[in-house]
Amino acid sequence: MKILVVDDEDLLVKGIRFNLQNDGYEVITGSNGLEAVAAVQAQNPDLVILDVMMPEMDGLEACNKIREFSNVPIILLTAKTDDMDVLMGFENGADDYLTKPFNILELKARVRALLRRSGAQNGGNQEQNLLTVGNITLDLNGRNAFRSGTPVELTAKEFDVVEFLMRNPNRVYSREALLDTIWAYEYRSDIRTVDVHIRRLREKLEDNPAEPKHIMTKWGVGYYFRK
Repeated sequence: MKILVVDDEDLLVKGIRFNLQNDGYEVITGSNGLEAVAAVQAQNPDLVILDVMMPEMDGLEACNKIREFSNVPIILLTAKTDDMDVLMGFENGADDYLTKPFNILELKARVRALLRRSGAQNGGNQEQNLLTVGNITLDLNGRNAFRSGTPVELTAKEFDVVEFLMRNPNRVYSREALLDTIWAYEYRSDIRTVDVHIRRLREKLEDNPAEPKHIMTKWGVGYYFRK
């Protein structure tokens, strides 16, 4: 599997590359957002590790541009811990984030978890397994989503959220429960990230996001998928 690491701190990039290569991954690198976008287009990595603060083009803008043509899992590296900075990362399509300085073992754990959830570690010869409710269909093996037969690009975490809700229709989950289930130990920020992902899912999967038919809110309680 191929991982793209992009950061303008050369020593940090070398350290990450060394550790990931020791785990058997192919690693390609870059030093700014422009290089990140070009590398995703040209080399189709299975996962991207992307710094936020970089020259030429910052990581948030690069993440947003990558999302225009790819749903590759993206981990943002940030020196900022403010909740709004984290939410901006998710708004621009990131799947996870890690605050500098970080433990390399934690980064490797998140890489494995995202690759597993994105399906990159699974073979492609399994029989297609579909989950359909209304006009929304999930291809569970290929981790592809469709609305009325039209492909819809979801990030790895967006797919995890909607798959979980569709597998448990009409059951209401609080934001805390969704964080515990979908993000588990990997995520340590406020619960507003759930709201961000729900809104993005409605924009992508509902015919009218303002009046959703499936991805519903139980006011004061949480979210559920109406069957």
